[in-house]
Amino acid sequence: MTPQRTRRRPRLLVLRALGLGDLLAGVPALRALRRAHPGHELVLAAPAELGPVVAATGAVDRLLPASAPGRAVPHRIDWTGPPPDIAVDLHGNGPPSHRLLMRLRPLELLAFAHPETPEVDGPQWFPEEHERARWCRLLRSYGIDADPADLRLPRPPGPSPAPGAVVLHPGAGAPSRCWPTEDYATVAEALRERGQRVVVTGGADEGDLVADLAKRADLPDTDVFGGGLPFDRLSALVADARAVVSGDTGIAHLAVAHGTPSVTLFGPVPPSRWGPPAHPRHQVLWHPGPDGDPHGRRTDPALLRIRPDDVLAALRELRGIPPP
Repeated sequence: MTPQRTRRRPRLLVLRALGLGDLLAGVPALRALRRAHPGHELVLAAPAELGPVVAATGAVDRLLPASAPGRAVPHRIDWTGPPPDIAVDLHGNGPPSHRLLMRLRPLELLAFAHPETPEVDGPQWFPEEHERARWCRLLRSYGIDADPADLRLPRPPGPSPAPGAVVLHPGAGAPSRCWPTEDYATVAEALRERGQRVVVTGGADEGDLVADLAKRADLPDTDVFGGGLPFDRLSALVADARAVVSGDTGIAHLAVAHGTPSVTLFGPVPPSRWGPPAHPRHQVLWHPGPDGDPHGRRTDPALLRIRPDDVLAALRELRGIPPP
């Protein structure tokens, strides 16, 4: 009797080895790829610590750990077996990310064009384009329907550690995107005087920043979540928050993903490139001016022009706008 051959499931590899906010901005593109290729195994090359977030998108079959310091392109992807049937570059506009994927010899590569990789026949890259729209346009140029508004995440099953609180998140991926701690403390004190619960969160390496804000605002230990909450608890905290106040960083995108009212402080990069969808639920504070360095070591001047009264006024605008 002749043994039957098992047909190999085709595989689609997506490269987006960046941070939380980057991943959430890429969710519409990931879901578009999932719908366009339901029979493929969709593999996402991204940092291992984003595993719970990747699972929550409902679009990815397998996470392939890949990362590099400073948002750089990883040196390699630990891909095994036959080449990917399709590879998609959602990491950048090349050429390093193009070459990384081309070394795997995919049968098809979807990516933006770059003069140093003329073999990639993709659309033109527009530096000022909004991040969510950019990747959806890339896919549409290859005939894949993609909706930039398809970015919501389901609420996690666990309870919030502080339901109904205003969440302040003073950290960001670089000092240039961090609003001064003393200004956050002023906002916290004003909100607490009005009877609102205020909690502060921070990433795994932001313990000192969180402790400084908690001390300035005289917050109780029960309202301080430094050291990086596990994603399920952070997600529940944001989903059930009264509002989230932060700079242009991952938790702002998480608030958008849960439909939670938010106030996002922008600088040095304008909200036209990374901001939330236009909706009264999401307030944006931004002083127009020349772009700064999003990875700089000092707070950007545009952020320094935002005052605590501006944040408090934006929070007042959110009254009566509950999460959907």
